[in-house]
This record gives sequence, structure tokens and C-alpha cells, in this order.
Amino acid sequence: MFDIGFWELLVIGVMALLVLGPERLPGAIRSTSRVIKQVRGVATGFKQEVSEQLRIHELHENLKKAEEQDLRNLSPELQEAVDKLREAADSVNEPYKKDKDV
Repeated sequence: MFDIGFWELLVIGVMALLVLGPERLPGAIRSTSRVIKQVRGVATGFKQEVSEQLRIHELHENLKKAEEQDLRNLSPELQEAVDKLREAADSVNEPYKKDKDV
């Protein structure tokens, strides 16, 4: 992502030491690393959410194709998508079945 070498980091470190001083530099490094970790966490969460939405969209497209074929003579990938959707629907309906049994 960034092409920063050892010498660039050394210059940044020396400049930070001169600007902040030795008393405030450790706190600045901690807060900077904390911010970087938070940004990475947000980026990872966003990436996972986009991936999940793409998977859901693909399943919906496969379901539409399967419905057009009246759920008969499906290709293996369409059959797999329909089975996954059925499992998801069953897992969503399961808590409601337990409530009705009580």
C-alpha cells in the first residue's frame, strides 16, 4: 500500500521526536497505533459486510434462475444455492417453532 522504507521511517521518527519531545512521543505513538487498529477493524468489517452482501445477492440470483425453471432439472450450482436458502429459512423459522410448541 505505502512504499515507506527504513530511512523514511527514521526521518519521521526523528521529526516526531523533535516536534513532540521525549515526554509526549510514547503517548503519541500509542494513540496513533490505536487509531490505526480501529481503522483496520472498520475496514475489515466493511470488507466482510460487502462480501456477505455479494454472497446473498448471488444466492438471490440463483433462486430467481431456479424459480424460472420451476425448481426442476436444476444445475448442481443452482440446486446447491436453493438448498442453502432452504437451510437459512429453516434456521430462521426454528425459534418460532419452539415458541409455538410451548
